[in-house]
Amino acid sequence: MVCLGNICRSPLAEGILKSKLPNNLFTVDSAGTAAYHIGSMPDKRSIAVAKKHGIDITNLRGRQFEASDFDRFDYIYVMDASNYQNVLKLSRHEGDTQKVNMILNTVYPNKNYDVPDPYYGGSQGFDNVYNMLSEACDQIVTKLTHK
Repeated sequence: MVCLGNICRSPLAEGILKSKLPNNLFTVDSAGTAAYHIGSMPDKRSIAVAKKHGIDITNLRGRQFEASDFDRFDYIYVMDASNYQNVLKLSRHEGDTQKVNMILNTVYPNKNYDVPDPYYGGSQGFDNVYNMLSEACDQIVTKLTHK
């Protein structure tokens, strides 16, 4: 799961997907394309909306996406078009590129909709993002568990 700073959308997506998958069979992680918040906890509003849904993301810490993530993960879901372009810049070959997809394409195939960044908005934006990501994660779970 990749967003810009790895404190709002991607840690929320990580927590949601982890809560829906058996942790002994899957590795889920998140990162940001920028180095703004390396080592930082998720935004307090992401923590609050996750907690409201029974998910604890307080143990997550921001990190920056790196090329080696292409080796570590089979699927790389990005939150918006800017993240998509930034991740593709680090790809080394077509195999890397094929792993990257916009997360909302799991719900709306080939539409390339962005998950809006709720950072500068109020708490309602975080609720909306949670709902979008939860729906997308349901689709990811279906894909992963029916292979």
